[in-house]
Amino acid sequence: MMSSSSSSSSSVIARTGRQRQLYENEYRLVAGCIPFRFKTLVKDPAAYLENRLEVLMISSPGRDDLVFPKGGWENDETVEEAACREALEEAGVRGILSKDRLGVWEFRSKSRQNSCSLEGICRGYMFSLEVTEELDSWPEEDNHGRIWLSIEEAFRRSRYDWMRGALERFLIVMSETLECQRESQMRGTWSPQ
Repeated sequence: MMSSSSSSSSSVIARTGRQRQLYENEYRLVAGCIPFRFKTLVKDPAAYLENRLEVLMISSPGRDDLVFPKGGWENDETVEEAACREALEEAGVRGILSKDRLGVWEFRSKSRQNSCSLEGICRGYMFSLEVTEELDSWPEEDNHGRIWLSIEEAFRRSRYDWMRGALERFLIVMSETLECQRESQMRGTWSPQ
């Protein structure tokens, strides 16, 4: 697992422009994550996973639907670093990034949703990020509000189908991870990493 950078929030400035943007064939490469936390009020480990988790989504000006933090992967960073950077810039959170990605989704950029050309096609690499820090201010807070949601509400308010697919995959991975931890604890071999 990878930890987000620990530099202070006042020194973080959002990157802009696409001069350093990575492309593969016709696809713009994008990195993002599903920030999550465990609800503190749900103490029952047998409770359904969906009732034990909250995910963080961000808003865009003039829209009611929501997205997960994501953005361009640049040529001076790994895909994991890009996912952490986007979480910090757009949502103002840091945390522990999963070492394995949730998956890769192909989609059209928001400005090209109705286009028939290849231009504007993105390949998005998504991870999960267990949030360990929420900043009071962040680089893109004027453009992106943030809100913690139940899994059910996140499905309902997700702007794009591909993000709902990433959320489905997130639930599968989390369920498998927690089951492995439970089995290891029962055998006495599990240790947090």
